Amino acid sequence: MQDNRESGKGKMIYTLGSQLVETDMDTVLQTGTSAVLVVSENQSKRVLSDLSVNVELDRSLSDICFCKVESQQDCLYGTLAIPRLLDVLGSRFRVAFIITGNYIVLIDDSGFAQRLVNRIRMKRVHQGDTRERFLYNFITEFISRDSVLLEQYEHELMELEDETAKGDIDNIQNRLQPIRKQLLTLRSYYDQLMDMIRELEENEDRYFARKQLKYFGTAADRAERLKDRTSYLLEYAQQVRDAWQSLADARQNDNMRFLTVISTIFFPLTLITGWYGMNFENMPELANGYPVVILVSLVVLVICLLIFKKRNIL
Repeated sequence: MQDNRESGKGKMIYTLGSQLVETDMDTVLQTGTSAVLVVSENQSKRVLSDLSVNVELDRSLSDICFCKVESQQDCLYGTLAIPRLLDVLGSRFRVAFIITGNYIVLIDDSGFAQRLVNRIRMKRVHQGDTRERFLYNFITEFISRDSVLLEQYEHELMELEDETAKGDIDNIQNRLQPIRKQLLTLRSYYDQLMDMIRELEENEDRYFARKQLKYFGTAADRAERLKDRTSYLLEYAQQVRDAWQSLADARQNDNMRFLTVISTIFFPLTLITGWYGMNFENMPELANGYPVVILVSLVVLVICLLIFKKRNIL
């Protein structure tokens, strides 16, 4: 009895219906009720065997890198690699799912899938009338907070743009670069997610009722809007970067112009000192030339400054 309890640890089973009702494996097997099962990777082979589902799990959860779905002989097999909203560039939530005529099996070791199911049970009126409705609820639940995240990115970019407009550009590039990387990661994720949902909507192997495919179309539209918003933010980030680059170039040009002016001013002074520093024996200024050189240098310096001032170079 103890071994059985340990082997079932963490496994949650819900009957599909207007409300997701918790049940057990024996009831599902005896009645043939359509159900959602949330299991760990260690439990998955035993559960799939009990359900008489033949599926080839091509990789472990830790190796999942993409959102995709593929058709196998007895089922649809898919994977989800979902960025964490608080750490987009870090590790991801990795979930595998198997869809058959009666069952949806979610394989997850992080507890993420179970939290989503709990949120569906708390928030949704129609929680899982059909497999299609449950999948719609599940997908839209894990992207439901993404709009808020993208809005935060937009506010950050607006702040960077304001700072750039004020000329405060010293730390703009260091703050902008991580945002661009995160947005690129999210755009790739939304692109994969949209393709996966569209493939479910195509229903090539007739796993879903035709009148229920509207749910996948709606979910794909939401993913596409998120992708479009991310693409817009990437363009906005590029505009901020271009503005920063223009100001940085202008500042560098000012520095180069200043250095050029200094070099131009000191060029005639270098010529004078070089000329009078040769100390030829027949130079008339050799005896009392030092004050004369100082005077000539000051005159040349003043003339150069007046010329640059008049031409608004200084």
